[in-house]
Amino acid sequence: MNSTEAELESFRKQWREEVTAKAKGKAPAAAGPSISSTKERNAAPEAHSHARHPSVEEVDEVEPHAYHDLGEKQHGRRLDETGPPTATSSQEPETALEHYEKAVEKESQGSLGDSVNLYRKAFRLDHKVHETYKQKHFPPSSFSKPKPQDPNPSNAPVTVPSTAHHSLEGLPSSLQPIIASFATLSILGEAPPTDLSPVPPCPISTIPEEILAEILVHLAVKDLSSFVRLAQVCKRLAYLVATEDRVWKRIALGHEYGFAGMHYDWACQLDGKPLGGDDDEGGLTLDPPLPSDQTTSVDPAMLTALLVPSTYSSYRTLFRSRPRLRFNGCYISTVNYTRPGASSPTSVSWNSPIHIVTYYRYLRFLRNGTCISLLTTSEPADVVPYLHPEHMHKNHGNLPSAPMKDALLGRWKLSGPRVPGEDGEGIGEREGVLHVETAGVTPKYMYKMVLATGSAGKGARNNKLTWMGYWSYNKLTDDWCEFGLKNDRAFYWSRVRSYGMGWDHVDL
Repeated sequence: MNSTEAELESFRKQWREEVTAKAKGKAPAAAGPSISSTKERNAAPEAHSHARHPSVEEVDEVEPHAYHDLGEKQHGRRLDETGPPTATSSQEPETALEHYEKAVEKESQGSLGDSVNLYRKAFRLDHKVHETYKQKHFPPSSFSKPKPQDPNPSNAPVTVPSTAHHSLEGLPSSLQPIIASFATLSILGEAPPTDLSPVPPCPISTIPEEILAEILVHLAVKDLSSFVRLAQVCKRLAYLVATEDRVWKRIALGHEYGFAGMHYDWACQLDGKPLGGDDDEGGLTLDPPLPSDQTTSVDPAMLTALLVPSTYSSYRTLFRSRPRLRFNGCYISTVNYTRPGASSPTSVSWNSPIHIVTYYRYLRFLRNGTCISLLTTSEPADVVPYLHPEHMHKNHGNLPSAPMKDALLGRWKLSGPRVPGEDGEGIGEREGVLHVETAGVTPKYMYKMVLATGSAGKGARNNKLTWMGYWSYNKLTDDWCEFGLKNDRAFYWSRVRSYGMGWDHVDL
C-alpha cells in the first residue's frame, strides 16, 4: 500500500505542474512522460501578460484544442476510390461536364437545390452536356447486347416462310417497328408452378405456321372479336393477328362479316318477296338513270378483291375502312329536343312550361336484303329483343312486343365502288351511301332514306349512319315530299348478342 500511495502522490504532483505550466503558457519542466498529447506541444503558445492566472478547476473545463494548421480532412474513403485520397473534390468545377458531374453528385446526396443550380450552369455552358456525360460514363460498349431468341426452339417443320403472308401495311407508323420486332418470337408456354416442377406442355408452340394460320381463320370466322382479343395472349399471336393477311382476306371476302354479304343492288321487294313479280315496285331513286351506253354488267361485289392494293394497302385495311353494314346488332338514333308548352288558363304560374321530347329510331338490317324501321318513344330495352320480322304485325295487344305495332318492313342496298368508264372516270355515286326504302303508314305511301356510313369513336369502324335525306313518295299522285331533319340525329350501332350472326332470316 505504501508503494501505491507513493506512485499516486507522484502522479498528482506531476499533473499539478503540467496544469500550472499550461496556465502560465510554458512547457512543463519535468523531463518525465507528459499526460498531454504530443500535438499540443507543437501548437504555438500564446503569452498574455495581462491575463489572470485561472485556478485548477477553471482550467479543467476548457474547450478542446483546435488545430488551425491542418485543412479539412474527409474521414474514411469511398468505394469508387482506387488510389490515395486527394483534395480535388473541394475544387470548384470549371467546365460544363464538371458542373454536370457535380450536379449528379449533389442530387445523389439529396441536395436538390444545389444540383438544380449546377445543372443550369452546365447547360448554359453546353446545351449538349448530357450527351457528353452519357458518352463518358455510359458508353454503348458497356451494354451487352441480348442474344436473339430462337424463332423455332422446338425444331418444328416450317414449310411456309414466316413473312410470306404477313403485311405491316395499314398499321400506324409508330406501331410498325414494334410489331415487326415480334416476328422472330415464338409462342411461350405456361411457366412451371415451382422451380423443380416440369415445364407444362404447349402443343400450339410446335404447330407449323400454315396450320396455325388455318386455326386462326376458323376462329375469326366463328367469332371475330375473340380472334382480335387473341393478341393479348403473347407477342407472337399479336404479330399474327395484326399481320396475317390470309386471315384478313378470308374475313374481308367472306359472307360472315365481309363484303360478300353486302347488297349493292335491290335484293327483294319491300315486303321481302323476290324481285321480278308483277307487283314489283322496282325501287325508287332520286338520281337520273345512267345512259344505256354507260351501263356495265360488272358486279361491284366482284371488284372487292381488285381494291387491294390499288385502293387499300392490305385486306385488314380494306375490312376496317371500306363501308359495310353489320348484322349482329341494330342501329339506334336517340332524339332529344325541347319545345314550349301552353299554360293552362287556370294556372297561376308566370312562365310557360317547357316540354322535353325524347323518341328513338331503330334500324335493323337483315342478310337477305330486308330491313326493319321503327319510330317510337319506347326505350331500347323494350324494343331491341323484339326487333324481328316475326313481330311485324298489328295484333300485339298488351304483349311486351307492343312497340313493334308501328314497325315498317323495307329493303336496303349500298353504293358500291365506282366502275371505271371509257373516259377513265368513275360511273355512279360515291361508295358508302346507304339507300333504305320502307312501306308507309298507309299503302299509298313509301318512304326513302339515304344515309352515309361512317365511324364514331377512337378505334371503332363502320358504326355510324348519318342522315343525307328523307323523303315520302305518293304512289297515287307520283309526288315526292321531303321530311325535315332539324331534330333528328345520327344512328349508332349497338351489338345485340341475342341476334347472333344474323343467319336466322337467310335461306342457306
